[in-house]
Amino acid sequence: MRLVGEDTFAAFGLPGTPGSDAFWAAARTPVSIRDGDGWTTLFLWRGSDAASIGFESWSEPVPLRRAGDTDCWYAEVRMPARLRVTYQFRVGEEAYADPLNPVGAGGDRSIAATPDAPAQPHWPAVGADGVLPLPRTRIRWASERLGGRRTVRVHPAGGGGPVVLLLDGDDWLYLHPAMTAFDSAVASGEMPPVTLVFLPAKDREAEFACRAALWEAVRDELLPLVVESGVSAELDRLVVAGQSLGGLSALYAALEFPDLVSRVACQSPSFWWTPDALGLADPLGGPVGGAIAARLRERPDLSGLRVAFDVGEHETRMLPHCELVETLAGQAGATVRVARSASGHDRAGWRQALLRDVSWALAHHG
Repeated sequence: MRLVGEDTFAAFGLPGTPGSDAFWAAARTPVSIRDGDGWTTLFLWRGSDAASIGFESWSEPVPLRRAGDTDCWYAEVRMPARLRVTYQFRVGEEAYADPLNPVGAGGDRSIAATPDAPAQPHWPAVGADGVLPLPRTRIRWASERLGGRRTVRVHPAGGGGPVVLLLDGDDWLYLHPAMTAFDSAVASGEMPPVTLVFLPAKDREAEFACRAALWEAVRDELLPLVVESGVSAELDRLVVAGQSLGGLSALYAALEFPDLVSRVACQSPSFWWTPDALGLADPLGGPVGGAIAARLRERPDLSGLRVAFDVGEHETRMLPHCELVETLAGQAGATVRVARSASGHDRAGWRQALLRDVSWALAHHG
């Protein structure tokens, strides 16, 4: 990161004196200018107290610099080519979305993208004050196997069809408008009608580890409730979509419950996971591919599996784990699709891959 004087604002197309009414009326950030093989991106914050920018799984916090004695705080942040990242401003203990950015992710986060980051069609820009639509159908699930109660929302995109089980479902309901995006993708003909099932997690580390309990509960408890809900739901082409630990769990389900799960879309899956990894100072520093690679070396017959892998191209430490599992899955007979998103470990980068990979997973073999 480099910080310069007030003349920097003109380079980003911002007229007027920093902190003036004219300046704030014209201010729209973040805005990027080319800088070698990457970008320098300007962020602005208006306030009286010192602030910093927190980025999701990409950079350490970046302090903002005050422009003289004004209410204008700013930072120029060096970004690599092809990056989409979630961020928020932090003032003391409080976190805020960027009021100058129309693209939000929930009430206290925003999304920045470098100009060369691929577009994300079907995902509408939703500001911090936006209220995302919720599916009308909801299931109250009191699981005997998992314990506790949870609300599972169900949405028939295009009238419904094969079930797409979205792990970390609350993120796709309240942070990113998956319901709207899937509706748009179906309406455009880019995927067939599907029935979205938004499955929230109560304890991600416990439920998404390589344990059978979650998938026994999904098979024996949740999916029958989905069928009974009255929404069109085809279980013979079930797709499981998960990210991070959810991606780990999705592929685990395909390995251990092949009669239930034969189509998987996983983004930045946590294939570094082993039973003791989360207790280590460096969870990603263990055996490459973790427990899933060890299972794949047993050469299970995966000829009936379609699995799409995606990982952020800026996740340098995740790549070796993912690359090994991708290779081993193909060697075991799975039909594999491999891609890299313009992001770090961040749902803002995964969401276009989610649409693409679910569509691919539902396509016919061949």
